[in-house]
Amino acid sequence: MAAFPYSREKLPLQIFINNEYVDSKNDKKLTLRNPKDGSLISDKVPLGGEQDIDAAVDAAEKAFPAWKNLSSNARRDIMYKFAALLEENGKALAEVSRLTMGAPWESFGKFEISLCAEAFRYNAGWIDKFNGEAVPQNDDGFLKIVRNEPLGVTAGIAPWNGPIGTIGLKAGPALATGNCFILKPSEKTPFASLALGHLIKEAGFPPGVFQVVSGDGSTGALLSKHMRVRKISFTGSIATGKKIQEMAARSNLKRVTLELGGKSPAVIFDDCDLENAVKWASQALTANTGQVCFAATRVYVQEGIYDSFIQKYKETIQQHTKAVGDPDAKDTVFGPLVDEDQFNRVSGFIERGQKGQGKLLVGGQRIGDKGFYIQPTIFTDVDVKSEIHCEEIFGPVSVVRSFKTEEEIMKLSNDTNFGLMAGVFTQDINKALRVATDFESGMVGVNCISLMMLTAPFGGVKESGIGREGGIYALRAFTEPKTIMINLNY
Repeated sequence: MAAFPYSREKLPLQIFINNEYVDSKNDKKLTLRNPKDGSLISDKVPLGGEQDIDAAVDAAEKAFPAWKNLSSNARRDIMYKFAALLEENGKALAEVSRLTMGAPWESFGKFEISLCAEAFRYNAGWIDKFNGEAVPQNDDGFLKIVRNEPLGVTAGIAPWNGPIGTIGLKAGPALATGNCFILKPSEKTPFASLALGHLIKEAGFPPGVFQVVSGDGSTGALLSKHMRVRKISFTGSIATGKKIQEMAARSNLKRVTLELGGKSPAVIFDDCDLENAVKWASQALTANTGQVCFAATRVYVQEGIYDSFIQKYKETIQQHTKAVGDPDAKDTVFGPLVDEDQFNRVSGFIERGQKGQGKLLVGGQRIGDKGFYIQPTIFTDVDVKSEIHCEEIFGPVSVVRSFKTEEEIMKLSNDTNFGLMAGVFTQDINKALRVATDFESGMVGVNCISLMMLTAPFGGVKESGIGREGGIYALRAFTEPKTIMINLNY
């Protein structure tokens, strides 16, 4: 294996098209800073323009026929090798990602690398098993064969809060099913994606099959409205997701998968295992500095254990606050928010929340005098119509309320336009299944919350998204069923 060429001293500052690193045709550049201290990382990050996107699409179209017809074993082996290369170079990839995201290796970077690699392995394993169907001719004399066919040129727009892990969730099923794939990383965290070019070539992907074009929302818009891109998979905000869906419809009616925001409720009943409920609620708030779409940010506790829960929840969050530090340090588990814009957004919610929306239980302050660190924050006695209760903050901020009855809390849990994740904590299996059924949510945890599985569908209902990632559902999202009807009476 060739030595991995990138590090914090040598960053990838070219886009990757047709298996070559090339300069962007667009003169505009992105400027990125380190969230731990605000220092400049680079003001020379390429912002892909129309010529760049057209070049990537041209290369993908040229590569598509051979890639979709490549033998199952050959395609599988390339994806397996890429997964191995991801793991071998995982620390280096996480380091260049950490420069602009601020996620510590032990608490997040390691997880992301593993998720991405496993996603490629998992989807590669489906290649010779994602079979179609045969419908017998018994009733009408026609044998029906249903084939799962790739779409062609597809694209993924990755979020800044999971810049490496989501690559596997999007590119894995796209490539496994015979599509070519163009990755557009977030403008906040592009370096790990841009650094993949060398691994893509070393794994054996043919030119044009797997490409990376960095940029901002304008670059994503070019992909979303491109007449020769057949599918967009996007993870990000609801507002941007709506724009992408509109552009997809106005162009060539391309397929879309949208994994959008959340305001996930954790419903904790009197009969729960209290220690377990506190553990999951705390993890859900502090993981990735609260920058997680399915974080449990609405915590509802039945009144019989409310005081006990609040005390333990507060103590646990205070312990997490002690683990805040330099994301480059080995023992740090809680890093800064991604950038100044996000810091100002979260700080604004906290400041306004203290003006009559709820009672500040813990946190709420900036940590230190440089960088974008903020204390994990809990509000209690929150007005259910307030913005801190209703809107996605996307930071380490949760609201807690007590409740009396199951009927009452299910109504409140579902009174939202979000529907990504929910959790119920109880030792009564009948109650657990009843509540899980009643949640208007794409995913539900029983005695757990804020997690996803590669082998099962991941996504939301209502304004939390369209379609699913994970499991066989991701493969279906990147294919079209074709029905072939054979007249056996001819």
